[in-house]
Amino acid sequence: MGNAHNGSVISLQGVEKVYKTKAGPLKVLKGVNLEIKEGEFVAIVGPSGSGKSTLINMITGIDRPTSGEVFVAGQRLTNLSENQVAKWRGRNVGVVFQFFQLLPTLTVLENVMMPMHYTGTFRGKRKERAMELLEMVDLPDVAHKYPSQISGGQQQRAAIARALANHPKVLVGDEPTGNLDAVSAGLVFAMFEDLVAQGTTIVMVTHDRDLAGQIPRVEEVRDGQLVAQEEIDRRLVAGRD
Repeated sequence: MGNAHNGSVISLQGVEKVYKTKAGPLKVLKGVNLEIKEGEFVAIVGPSGSGKSTLINMITGIDRPTSGEVFVAGQRLTNLSENQVAKWRGRNVGVVFQFFQLLPTLTVLENVMMPMHYTGTFRGKRKERAMELLEMVDLPDVAHKYPSQISGGQQQRAAIARALANHPKVLVGDEPTGNLDAVSAGLVFAMFEDLVAQGTTIVMVTHDRDLAGQIPRVEEVRDGQLVAQEEIDRRLVAGRD
């Protein structure tokens, strides 16, 4: 187990990420330190290309830091193999993307059951758990439809149900409302607030300043670094008047 200090469920310590490009090394993250406690709801904001998605990929283990340490849910990610990370992610982290990413050839119910195959959940429990989740996101009536037969808002709610299949400690959203109309985005956001109230930790990248303003903690990434909190507060206020 890692030595993630002070009870953080997510801890990034001096995280740098350098990509090799034709034009030479490109430094995308520059010594990021971030501590997120259990049950926090955190928005990650910042301009395109500032490093937001790379930061999120560090938390989910999809990408590795060039240097620095990443601890999530008690696990040091930096020294795990791809295989170990995939297994760990399946049990601990739910991910919700901007473009739903439901498998088109599976029904909504089968999509939600999918992550449970990988963690060895008893077969008889999978369907029951998936139906419970579809009830929770208010979709029990579309369980046997295919993704193409339901709306974008419904697909995203199904994707959230799928992300929650294995009771993850952490839910990560990369622009999860970016592709939705205002009503659907509001529903998804309300769902996130309920999950946080139940103790889930949520980290969500968003371009939507109004949405970010409703999230208790906002972290801004600018040019590969986190911006000081006071400056963010000023900007959020300035953006409002």
